[in-house]
Amino acid sequence: MEIERKFLPDMDRLPFRPEDYPCRRIEQGYLCTEPVVRIRRDNDEYFLTYKSKGLMVREEYNLPLTRSAYAHLIAKADGRIISKRRYVVPLEHGLCLELDIFEGDLAPLVIAEIEFPDENTARTYEPPEWLKEDVTYSPEYHNSALSKK
Repeated sequence: MEIERKFLPDMDRLPFRPEDYPCRRIEQGYLCTEPVVRIRRDNDEYFLTYKSKGLMVREEYNLPLTRSAYAHLIAKADGRIISKRRYVVPLEHGLCLELDIFEGDLAPLVIAEIEFPDENTARTYEPPEWLKEDVTYSPEYHNSALSKK
C-alpha cells in the first residue's frame, strides 16, 4: 500500500540544498495509465510497477526487471518518457521527502512527495510553509497523467 501526499514546493524557500542529499536518476514510461502499469529505471535498477486507482492511498506492486527487459519495454511506452532527479531528504518523525526535479519538457516542474505509514498520519500531517500547494488530490500531478501531456 502506498500512502503519500504531494506538494508543489517553493524552491526559493527550501530550508536545505537538494544537492546536499543523495540523488537518484529516474527514467520512466507507462505501458498503461488505467490501471497504471509503469516501467522505471532508478539509477541501475529496473522495475515494472502496477498501481491501483486512487489519489492519496493506492495499492502498489513492484516487480524487478532486467536491463534488457526494461530496454524492450520502454520502447513500447505510451506518451512521453519522464526523466527526473530525485533527492531524498529526511524529515521529522521518521518521514522522508522525495523531491522530484523534472527534466526535459517537464522542467521546471518540481513535486515533493511524502510517504506515510498510515492514513491518519497522512491526513493530520501539517506541512511546512515551503511546501506551498498540496496537490495530493489533483490527478494531473500524477506522473501517469504527466506522461500524456
